[in-house]
Amino acid sequence: MKSSTCVLRCLTFTAFAAFVVAPAIAAEAKAAAKPDVAKGQEISAQVCIACHAIDGSRGSPANPIIQGQHPEYVVKQLADFKTGRRANAIMTGFASTLGEADMKNVAAFYASKQAKPGFAKNKSLVALGEKIYRGGIADRKVPACAACHSPTGAGIPSQYPRLAGQHADYTEAQLAAFRSGTRKNNQQMTGIAQKMNDREIKAVADYIAGLR
Repeated sequence: MKSSTCVLRCLTFTAFAAFVVAPAIAAEAKAAAKPDVAKGQEISAQVCIACHAIDGSRGSPANPIIQGQHPEYVVKQLADFKTGRRANAIMTGFASTLGEADMKNVAAFYASKQAKPGFAKNKSLVALGEKIYRGGIADRKVPACAACHSPTGAGIPSQYPRLAGQHADYTEAQLAAFRSGTRKNNQQMTGIAQKMNDREIKAVADYIAGLR
């Protein structure tokens, strides 16, 4: 009798466990599904091409180069635009039409492209830019950019964006936006930019443009 009861309890527990665990496994598998690069390319051709070119390459200096950018970073920025955490009327309008899967697909498409090298333009500021990027500004406790974005500007996936070759105009504008509080979706960058003057921002932005 005891043996039969034990067996019944074991079977009941097994059935219950399967009932609870199976959906969780299915959900995890769904979440881990690989992004569809082809669908990302399709969205890019329909929505993103006007400002970022078909492959996210070197378009207008006012717009970021997203070719070769870490997909996790692109997804986060799109999500921030959609929720209003990052303000930009044009990007908010585009991002509001994208679901989570769309964002991942688009990000995967741009990440699949190899970023083209850029170059610095301002020779009088490049030394200052290199000094700040590699060593920071000690007296104001501004950390070296390289500490988070790597010495080559490659960044760290899911944490810090790739910077190498980015348009100097765009980088300068974003640092200024962080400093003024116009861009609010990264408190770490806000704190850093607030300690930098116009010349320092321009110098580091130009240096970043030539990183490779």
